[in-house]
Amino acid sequence: MARRLWPFLRDRPRVQIDLVLAAGGQPLARDLLADTGAGTARAGFELVLAETECLTAGGIPLHPVLLSGAYAGSFPVYLVRVQLPDLGFDHYVSAVGVPKVPTGFDGIAGFRFLNRFEYGNFGDRLQFGLDG
Repeated sequence: MARRLWPFLRDRPRVQIDLVLAAGGQPLARDLLADTGAGTARAGFELVLAETECLTAGGIPLHPVLLSGAYAGSFPVYLVRVQLPDLGFDHYVSAVGVPKVPTGFDGIAGFRFLNRFEYGNFGDRLQFGLDG
């Protein structure tokens, strides 16, 4: 299996994805806070991104989702294309579009997304990784 590790960002675990843009061109590298507490295995979303980024990526509108906690209220969900080349991952995933993401990050990788992989520090307490 392939494994990819990322150093912590602002002392917090992160995952770096490539967000594929609608207009073609180079995908945007995005640093996401890896948060197993964001959503459940059956949540209506996998990622939390700024709504403007969902639209820039040509996100296909799906449905609204009702959130509570750090984000409270109804927010739109989009289907966006995400790549993790080191892991051979190239899929459309659901991303909830919010007005503002956590400071210092480009969004959040929620539990439903992280749960697609084996995840953790794999013995390195200064990094977080995915194993595909």
